[in-house]
Amino acid sequence: MHFASDNWAGTHPKIAENLSRHASGFASAYGTSTLDKAVEQTFNEIFEREVAVFFVATGTAANSLAQASVAKPGGVTFAHREAHTIADEGGAPEYLTGGSRLHPVDGPLGRINVDNLRRAVAGYNNVRAGQPMAVSITQLTESGTLYEPGEIAAISTVCREYGLPLHMDGARFTNALVSLGCSPADMTWRQGVDILSFGGTKNGCWCAEALVFMDPAWAAAFPFIRQRAAQLFSKSRFIAAQFEAYFEGDLWLDMARQANSMARRMADHISASDNIRLAWEPRGNEIFAIMKLTTAARLREDGALFYDMNAPAYERQLVDEGETLTRLVTSFATSPEEIDRFGELIK
Repeated sequence: MHFASDNWAGTHPKIAENLSRHASGFASAYGTSTLDKAVEQTFNEIFEREVAVFFVATGTAANSLAQASVAKPGGVTFAHREAHTIADEGGAPEYLTGGSRLHPVDGPLGRINVDNLRRAVAGYNNVRAGQPMAVSITQLTESGTLYEPGEIAAISTVCREYGLPLHMDGARFTNALVSLGCSPADMTWRQGVDILSFGGTKNGCWCAEALVFMDPAWAAAFPFIRQRAAQLFSKSRFIAAQFEAYFEGDLWLDMARQANSMARRMADHISASDNIRLAWEPRGNEIFAIMKLTTAARLREDGALFYDMNAPAYERQLVDEGETLTRLVTSFATSPEEIDRFGELIK
């Protein structure tokens, strides 16, 4: 029962087959192949406008280089306190931007509170404190929740007031997308998102991440930034091959729907249990549940893999003494049988 992370899941067979199909023969390098260009056009179609697409190796690279593309002297990027870019990227954003800083902004369930954001940005408008550089939101959030389109637009309004670009960390972009039931355009540029870290690795790819600039003019210098950061793949067609299969026949949406539906199935089992409870309702493929430490140990002995988590600042009161907050993640490869077996164990 593998619920530790969707990063643990393998590659969808159709993506693996497409990699094999493109493995032989020759193609021009460094993003200039016919396949690279075709996939870039697919991104244009998905987002319903011309965008600039750059493949990178990891989500951390995408997030950090997004900030590097808009870096300023003394620059400060504002993100939620539990955001991946603050808590889990080992200083990469600061390193790759040449010393910019990250300012944590509070808000419940992984979402930036707009009033807190406005106060935080206003506090940096002087030469000693530094200058605001960007705002970054995570979709899905680190708490497994999501921003509704209107909430994204409200954050974008603050960005426009201060002339700041809005970046979206979309490591689980597709899980959020199918949960909301809207289009990629409606979840991004129509709400004011300027730069997107588009993740495929967590949703069935082998290694496929992209940085998407909603206005290509914003990306004029980015090829040089990516090269300097050692993120320009010579055989980038193998990332393109993954994305080609990913988008074909809406496979990307189907995989996210499968992951989300398995999370919903698990949440229903948890809601029916007296031994474990939901910390809050999941909106994608991450479930946060509270259980006794003894229950967590027993489940692990029975073969369930999941992580203990530190309770977020706004939600610490939910966890009692002798309990732990756990995160359980489903993927395209999660089966109903795995979920139901877990459900039997928590009855």
